[in-house]
Parts: sequence; C-alpha cells; structure tokens
Amino acid sequence: MKKVDARGLVCPLPVVNTKKALDEINGETQIEILVDNEIAVQNVTKFANGKNLNVFSEKAGEKEYRILITLSEDTYDHGPEKQNNEEISCYPDGRRENLVVILSSNKMGEGEDELGKTLMKAFIFALTKQDILPKTILLYNSGAFLSCEGSDSLEDLKSLEAEGVEIFTCGTCLNYYELTKKLSVGSVSNMYDIVEMMESADKIIKP
Repeated sequence: MKKVDARGLVCPLPVVNTKKALDEINGETQIEILVDNEIAVQNVTKFANGKNLNVFSEKAGEKEYRILITLSEDTYDHGPEKQNNEEISCYPDGRRENLVVILSSNKMGEGEDELGKTLMKAFIFALTKQDILPKTILLYNSGAFLSCEGSDSLEDLKSLEAEGVEIFTCGTCLNYYELTKKLSVGSVSNMYDIVEMMESADKIIKP
C-alpha cells in the first residue's frame, strides 16, 4: 500500500500529492491518504471519482481523516500523456487547444482581500500541476501585480513560462500601477493584442 501524508497541507496540495502518488504506482493496488480537514477529503474524493477509482473515507481522529483509494492498472486514468502515445506526439508541450487564462486581479473572487490573494496563489499553483497547460496567460488591471517583483506567484508563473506557456501583461496597467520596471516574467502587451488573443481562443478560463 502506498501512503500519502497530506496533513497540514493547504489546497490544492492534497490532490496534487495524491495524483503524484498515482502516477508513481508500481504494483500497489491501494493508496492511503491522510488529511486533517473535510474539504481535503471532498477534494481528493472528487479527484478519485473523476479517475473512475474506488474511494472510501473515514474519520480517524479529532483532526484526522483517512482516504483509501483502490485501483488496478486498467481502471486508473493516467491522463492524456499516458493514454495515447500517438496523441501526445501531436502535442509535445502538453497543450491540445488554444486555452487562454485571464487573470484580471491579484485576488480570486469577492470578499476578504487576504483570502482572495490566497485563493489566487493556489489557483496559479494548481495550473502548474495540470496535464493540459494553457497556451496563454493574460494579466491586466491588478492582475499585473502577479507577474511583477514581490509576487507570491512569480516562481509558479516562471515555471509555466519554462513549459512554453505565453505570459502577457497589459502595458497600460503596468504603467498605471508604476510596475513597468518590476515586470519579472513574460512580456508586455497591449489591449489590441489582448483582444485578438481572446477572440482566437478556443476556451477562456477566468477565475
């Protein structure tokens, strides 16, 4: 049995570590994941269900939950890169469509600013762990802060850029926030090009 200790880890790390364990299976038929909150249980369970795996969870202590995933090699969906070698050869960089991610704020959703910034950081980190990466990431308005010096997401964005993801930040926004000299990843763009990239996108994700 393979074991994953995800106690104390924030979203999306319990799911990320579970996926990593599944990708590294070597004859094991079960994976035990330990987490310390119900949200993590729900997230890991949803991930396992999405892979057509048998999953069971139970409360093992006051702040401890045990998740058991049972699998066999023919039931685990490893993802596009392991399902079809011919398909992968057509998409060597792991991108199958013109997927554009728009980050128009340095926060995700409405409500408390601190929570919103934490969620945005988690979203960008989660992007780095996807089997299918976006083709382009567009940053404008306060989203421009994410690609500049001091951003908590800078290393994740640099990692995505290293994987071939195009990253463009609105020049007008950089100028407005006096960030032009602090841009640390990607390139400066303009609204005309941003509109063109949106129009040509097959799919747009805006958290």
